[in-house]
Amino acid sequence: MDGLLTGFATVLQPINVLFCFLGALIGTLIGVLPGLGPTATIAMLLPLTIGLDPVTAIIMIAGIYYGASYGGSTTAILVNIPGEAQSVVTCIDGYRMARQGRAGAALAIAAIGSFIAGTIGAVAIAYISMPLVNIAVRFGPPEYFALMLLGFLVLLVLAKGSAVKSLIMIMTGLFFAAIGQDVITGQSRFTFGIPELTDGVGIVIVAMGVFGMGEVLSNIERISARSIAPVSVTGLLPSKQDLRASAGPIARGSVLGFLVGLLPGGGATLASFVSYALEKRISAAPERFGQGAIEGIAGPEAANNAGTAGSFIPLLTLGLPGNPVTAVLLGAFTMYGLSPGPLMIQSRPDIFWGIVASMYIGNVMLLVLNLPLIGIWVQLLRIPYHLLYPSLIIFMIIGAFSLNNSVFDVGLLLAFGVIGYGLRKLDFDAAPLILAYVLGGPMELNLRQTMMLGRGSWEFLLDRPIAVAIIAAALLVAVLPLLSLIRTRLRSARVAD
Repeated sequence: MDGLLTGFATVLQPINVLFCFLGALIGTLIGVLPGLGPTATIAMLLPLTIGLDPVTAIIMIAGIYYGASYGGSTTAILVNIPGEAQSVVTCIDGYRMARQGRAGAALAIAAIGSFIAGTIGAVAIAYISMPLVNIAVRFGPPEYFALMLLGFLVLLVLAKGSAVKSLIMIMTGLFFAAIGQDVITGQSRFTFGIPELTDGVGIVIVAMGVFGMGEVLSNIERISARSIAPVSVTGLLPSKQDLRASAGPIARGSVLGFLVGLLPGGGATLASFVSYALEKRISAAPERFGQGAIEGIAGPEAANNAGTAGSFIPLLTLGLPGNPVTAVLLGAFTMYGLSPGPLMIQSRPDIFWGIVASMYIGNVMLLVLNLPLIGIWVQLLRIPYHLLYPSLIIFMIIGAFSLNNSVFDVGLLLAFGVIGYGLRKLDFDAAPLILAYVLGGPMELNLRQTMMLGRGSWEFLLDRPIAVAIIAAALLVAVLPLLSLIRTRLRSARVAD
């Protein structure tokens, strides 16, 4: 409670309330507009936050993240256009309800479910963080290296598409992380004689190029005419039957989403899909799903907001990002000279608890913002692509130049933008790249320190039971998919015989 009171004292300062509101507003806007995501938006806005107090900047950036989870449902329900990936599931039953004249009830349940799940997620962060921190303070370089290794392996197992492509992305991210100075000796490496690369490539440039510029270039290529004919919205108050039908899915989605958000590679999108599948499986009438079942909105909307909250736990307590958005957030912490992890609660309680408290305040703001401004959000979809995307490119170029007043940074931005565009064309998921880039430096440092502690031998790890347990879990994660593949092939061979 002392921590939460510290957090509320921080976030209720007028400047922080203002930027919390701006973050929630921008996040909702980004959720509404298709083709833009929180990762790209946060990366684009990072240069503008350099002059702000770190607490204020992080509160605003966090607001963008969970605000985007709210906004995507509005257009998904009204015009069948998911603003964000996690809102794809909402389209299935949400738009069908809107066509049946029940758009108001669908929007209200989405907002209520998101608010309840977001609040539960914020409460869970407050209560789960401290036990995790008490464990994490015992971690040394071996434990952190083992934890990062486990994270990479889980990321490979849960990655979208080909595991080989994900491995290539991880190796590429580790290479980009190695550019600059050696973490131990300070010698330059992979700089190719270019002085500007001595300090490495900044996270803002990489994230803004791969996610922001790459996404914009990809969207420009597939521009098509949009026919926006939103259905009318009446009766924003759901009926008692709607509330009764939604109560269970919201509760299950909140718990499930939070747990999925804790996983590396998890987060809002995976949580929403898992929740929808669960609700359909346990339903007494699964044939209603896809025909306007309100449970198909309540569960996934709660899950994606709880997943957003859950993804903050490994970031704040261990300093480990689990998805691209939290990886960019970690980059923002680093840019402000902050190190999220077990010691941050003691060294900067205003930031840790300020973020947690801002989720309470932000959820109330989002509930107020979402429903009254529905008409405005839908009208924003009428902004022509040929005006929106070139403006974003110019904005990113200005942001890249303003970091160091360097034209070289602009060139790097364009280069990473081309890389991001190429990855999308070749169907590579960019998430493992950015996660490997952000974790590459800390992982190398912890590995080198581990080897120095053991004087080049791994035997001393036998005296580190936590590290051994984590490495064993990593090996299990790596082996289980292979065993499953072997079992499937043996079963297929028996059937063929």
